[in-house]
Amino acid sequence: MRSRSLCARSLYVSVVGLAAGFGLAGCTDTSSHHVAKSPGVAAVASYSGTPARVRRMTQSEYTNTISYVFGSDLTIGEPFAPLPRTDGLLASGASSAGMTAGEFQQLQRSASAIASQVVDKGNLGDRTSPRRDFLVPCKPQAVEGPDDACAAKFIRQTGRLLFRHALPDAMVTELTNNAHKGAADLKDFYAGLATVIEGMLLDPGVLLITDTTEADPARPGHLRLTSYALASRLSFFLWDAAPDDELLKAAESGALYTKKGRTAAVDRMLASPRLEAGVRAFFDDMFGFEEFAVTAKDPKTYPMITGQTLLDSREQTLRTVVDHLITRHGDYRDLFLTRNTFISPTLAPVYGVPSTTGWSAYEFPADAHRAGILSQISFLALHSHPARSSATKRGKALRELLLCQKVPPPPPNVDFSAVENPDPTLRTARERLTRHSVNPVCAGCHKITDPIGLALETFDGAGRYRETEKGAKLDTSGSLDGKTFASSEGLGQALHDHPQLGSCLVRRLYSFGTGGPLSNSDTPAVEALSAAFAKSGYRVPDLLRMIALSDAFAEVVEMPPAPVKTAAAGLEQVAK
Repeated sequence: MRSRSLCARSLYVSVVGLAAGFGLAGCTDTSSHHVAKSPGVAAVASYSGTPARVRRMTQSEYTNTISYVFGSDLTIGEPFAPLPRTDGLLASGASSAGMTAGEFQQLQRSASAIASQVVDKGNLGDRTSPRRDFLVPCKPQAVEGPDDACAAKFIRQTGRLLFRHALPDAMVTELTNNAHKGAADLKDFYAGLATVIEGMLLDPGVLLITDTTEADPARPGHLRLTSYALASRLSFFLWDAAPDDELLKAAESGALYTKKGRTAAVDRMLASPRLEAGVRAFFDDMFGFEEFAVTAKDPKTYPMITGQTLLDSREQTLRTVVDHLITRHGDYRDLFLTRNTFISPTLAPVYGVPSTTGWSAYEFPADAHRAGILSQISFLALHSHPARSSATKRGKALRELLLCQKVPPPPPNVDFSAVENPDPTLRTARERLTRHSVNPVCAGCHKITDPIGLALETFDGAGRYRETEKGAKLDTSGSLDGKTFASSEGLGQALHDHPQLGSCLVRRLYSFGTGGPLSNSDTPAVEALSAAFAKSGYRVPDLLRMIALSDAFAEVVEMPPAPVKTAAAGLEQVAK
């Protein structure tokens, strides 16, 4: 049972109200302190920032937020529909994603299930107390009816974390009244509280991340994010979740507007174990790993590749990324050279290494022909066909995902018969793809994808190493934008040395952090950050810090209201 008044208020919220900052408290911070320019990013300091946006939470942001507020042992499900990929990221598509009635119903079922678990009176695993004893900060005077004081305490505390700002007194009163009515009707304090929890989880103020703004006292005529909006931007960027209590306190005190306060907040977040969630979410998005949900291999051709194998290959790469970039504080470019990784029991036979129990660290020997994440099953299997490899798909993925270069789609009515049903005398992919390279209609695109993709032909469509195809020895030589190589290891080195590798990561991370696709006006900020990233030795934690502490990260430019309306339209339409 839901509180109708709460749901009505949530769903019929106006687009104008969202643009102004739905349910926002604390917008009157007038601190005149301005975060000093981060070392190496002076050009970013004079940049006017990105447009204020309203975007929908991603699935991982929602999951991580619920886990933080209510505990990681809750069953959350996946209530969100896939987002459109925009400017290379699903996260950027969140600023233009709406919600259908069917999607809202799925979200409603998830909210109801979460609320039921929060107030569940059963035991929690090995604990001897109900979950609600840990999540509700008080005991009702009588379980069989309302207790407004206890309900208000829970609502104020939990609502602050879910809405990412302190709740106005009027809102606390309204929600407490809803809890009172639910408890009276159902003759159960916790059941009444569950109706309010469900309603909060369906509220646009929770589901939509709103860049509310205010005048910047340090720069007359300019706008900055409000302290609460800045806290949210920092937290969703670095932790892929809503702010914690300490970050909200920094927003409430105005500390985030001071050099010392914001630096302390960012350094604390970078040192937290929760940084791993943010790094994983970003690279999972950047690498396009959502495609694993629809990827499968022909069981006759690759009987060793199961659904679990593909899931483990995704996890392997993300573990490698976190270990190399965060634990080891390594050079980002060395991700394409490192032999250090992790192996699971399902991956071991595909790699031809000894089986393990659970996940274990592993270093490929120099003669294993495995160097860098391009030689891992995730990249190789994801960018192949169900029953064979694809030099073109692999080359296209490398350019688009890692170098931010757009490869045009094939022209209509292309004859793929040379590849799909090849002449038996054409045994290797290089021989078959020659048909496309001599066709003027196809040559342009294939010249930028195939010379790099063919270097990975020593790995079949499942990612297994091979030296021949149909009895013919493979030629894995090629070139990447003028740099020649003879093998997949050489391709990794060429990518490592490519000048666009680092700047592409900066572009993607800056877009991820600011909540939407970039435009030409973002070029000064990206160029300044790229130069600073190179100077840091391509250390990703340093780049995260520079972005989070840059003036541009906290400043916004005024734009027409259309993007705001787009983001809110889905939730508003559901109510009609």
